[in-house]
Amino acid sequence: MLRLQIANRCPDLPAPARTTVTSAGFDLRAAVDEPVSLPPGSRALVPTGISMAIPPGHEGQVRPRSGLAIKHGVTLLNSPGTIDSDYRGEIKVIMINLGEDTFVIHRGDRIAQLVISTLTDCELIGVESLDETPRGQGGFGSSGRN
Repeated sequence: MLRLQIANRCPDLPAPARTTVTSAGFDLRAAVDEPVSLPPGSRALVPTGISMAIPPGHEGQVRPRSGLAIKHGVTLLNSPGTIDSDYRGEIKVIMINLGEDTFVIHRGDRIAQLVISTLTDCELIGVESLDETPRGQGGFGSSGRN
């Protein structure tokens, strides 16, 4: 169960919801008072009008919407953004326009999605060396093209 608080200024906005029964993410909507123009290359911090109490042992991941990315070149910075279980402030989304045209964000637009994930609790232990693997220290692109 996820406790959700909708800001007093947002009674007209629907609560976050999954678009389909099997959708992984809850749609987050823009709670802007006036349209926000996002020229190419610019970014904006867009409020959603919601706060949540995410259960301990879980996190919220704010992710881009694929439709905005492919159709308009609009995505999220700091993606996925993490919402820790002890955060109680309003969720805000850092949007960026990587497209060629100005993108306008209107009140109620679906701007991102929120996925709730379970965390694995682990302890970090310092060691002198790590076990060897066939990949070793090979990084970016080292595992092949396919």
